[in-house]
Amino acid sequence: MATDLQDLFAFLTVVQAGGFREGARASGSSASSLSEAVRRLEKRLGVRLLNRTTRSVLPTEAGARLAERLVPALGEVEAAVDVVNSFRDRPTGTLRLNVPASVARIVLPSIVTPFLKTYPEIKLEVIVEDSFVDMLAAGCDAGIRYDERLEQDMIAVPIGPRFQRFATAASPDYLNARGRPEHPRDLLDHACLRGQFAGGVIPTWEFERDGEIVRVDPSGPLMVRLGAAVDLAVEAAVGGLGVIHLFEDWLRPYFDRGALEPVLEPWWQTFTGPFLYYPGRRHLPAPLRVFIDFIRSR
Repeated sequence: MATDLQDLFAFLTVVQAGGFREGARASGSSASSLSEAVRRLEKRLGVRLLNRTTRSVLPTEAGARLAERLVPALGEVEAAVDVVNSFRDRPTGTLRLNVPASVARIVLPSIVTPFLKTYPEIKLEVIVEDSFVDMLAAGCDAGIRYDERLEQDMIAVPIGPRFQRFATAASPDYLNARGRPEHPRDLLDHACLRGQFAGGVIPTWEFERDGEIVRVDPSGPLMVRLGAAVDLAVEAAVGGLGVIHLFEDWLRPYFDRGALEPVLEPWWQTFTGPFLYYPGRRHLPAPLRVFIDFIRSR
């Protein structure tokens, strides 16, 4: 039975990672051992579970059905084994978090180091994705998102600053040459550096003052993938290419050293900070449980 479970875990790892090499990196094993485990499983079950090509590894219909049932089942197996952790003086194990780039950049740096120093036997894996994902199907224990992107039926715990703002800025050279906007609609006459989600959606820039909400959709010379290439847009703004609209905390170091100048600050919109979310199951893995306690204590 132990070998069967190892093969099932190997199969699910490959499906969730999208390939044998990717699964090997995620699990710390070798691609050849994962491939052999899947072959044993397919032979035992008498059905092909994965379609393998030189470019991709995708589950067959049978493989997809099996993976769908394995996610909660193997999660319960891991939870059962993790019960032993409660008898240890120091919890051990791996905590996998799925977070957007803004959280990885702004929120986690002040939390990760003290947490791992407090619990040195815990390993933390942070997967950065800005698109909406099924956190459990992605093999993660918990996620961090803003309230409008939280999954339903999840328990949410505040993490990081409770209020944040979107800031608008440009370099002093750009503003001296093009003028300083006095109203959000003035941005329609400026070169603006935009962002795009992986699914193709380009979020509008939203501003608010005294209850008035203004949304603008300016154009400009640069479009970047949100999360993956935001730093490129920031550096372009510093270089004088145009106006940027981003988290205030992300831009704060550039404000402090004078590389970027805030504009339209009375219109900057405030929003609620992020939440750690996780399924409301009865037993939580020990690494997640102590992480929740840690952020609550802060």
